[in-house]
Amino acid sequence: MNWRMPSETARHDRTWMAFPREGTTLGSGEAWKQTGYEAWTAVAHSVAEFEPVTMVVDPSEKERARRMLGSHIEQVEMPLDEFWMRDFGPTFVLDDARPTVLGAVDWVFNGWGAHDWAEWKQSAEIARMIAAHCGAELVSSLLVNEGGGLHVDGEGTVLVTETVQLDPRRNPFADKARVEAELARTIGASKAIWLPRGLTRDYDPFGTSGHVDIVATIAAPGILLVHRQLNPEHPDHAVMKELRAYLAETSDAKGRPWTILDLDAPAEIRDEDGFVDYSYVNHLVVNDGVVACGFGDDKADAAARAVLEEAYPGRRVVTVDSRAIFARGGGIHCITQQQPSLMPPA
Repeated sequence: MNWRMPSETARHDRTWMAFPREGTTLGSGEAWKQTGYEAWTAVAHSVAEFEPVTMVVDPSEKERARRMLGSHIEQVEMPLDEFWMRDFGPTFVLDDARPTVLGAVDWVFNGWGAHDWAEWKQSAEIARMIAAHCGAELVSSLLVNEGGGLHVDGEGTVLVTETVQLDPRRNPFADKARVEAELARTIGASKAIWLPRGLTRDYDPFGTSGHVDIVATIAAPGILLVHRQLNPEHPDHAVMKELRAYLAETSDAKGRPWTILDLDAPAEIRDEDGFVDYSYVNHLVVNDGVVACGFGDDKADAAARAVLEEAYPGRRVVTVDSRAIFARGGGIHCITQQQPSLMPPA
């Protein structure tokens, strides 16, 4: 098989999500829990303006999901614990030699390194269940990995992070060569660009230890969108200067140097738990649009929309307040997973 993960900018058949359910991630207190339900619902409704959305719903939440999502969001009942679809759901792939076949990579999911707080064993089964539901050919992998831990350009380039795929809590016996071989087999990556680390908050107990999807993404072949923290009081000011300089010295799988577009963080740098990792890089590209994170900072949100419109010409950019998602450990990209359209026959 010659599996290839297409760029997120390729056409989608739908976006997959998972509806929140009671547990550590949702949190305690009725008012606080409601902010989680509302944030996931708002993202689903925004994505549905552009393409179909299928929401995986735990049986315990089916009545609430039906009430909040409405009839235009398809709902599929499957047992869940976590609800970060990007990370435990399938990574969809295509086979250029078999244009009518959809593949679904089933990474091993262990709760971002088997954290004590993480509830993940039911969600670890979801990739296989979704593959069966949509008739995709299962591509099994022994690599502990999450969809938020990689970005591709669809032409062989993949962005990954040393502290994610080489995390000893995930893959204690892995080295770069082994990871790269598995990424070549499963998603068609011919060149891996290894970021040495991620954003500071992502190394907190509830973090992912460096997911790339809040650091940088490939908007188009040869074009990188990179997070920038302008406030020198924030530790990511120095982190991102180093990561940007590193990326500027790399090239893609076809040897092209990068054109780098900066996405400036909003003005707020702290919440009650410390320095935030608010990042406009964590957006979802959809059919004819982009669903972007918003942080209640009108000036910064508008500036980010302008950069995204430049990076994705011809697409309409909409902003959804994502603070309640980030407070739980991620953003819009983290809770969604695109299913690419099958390639038209030659």
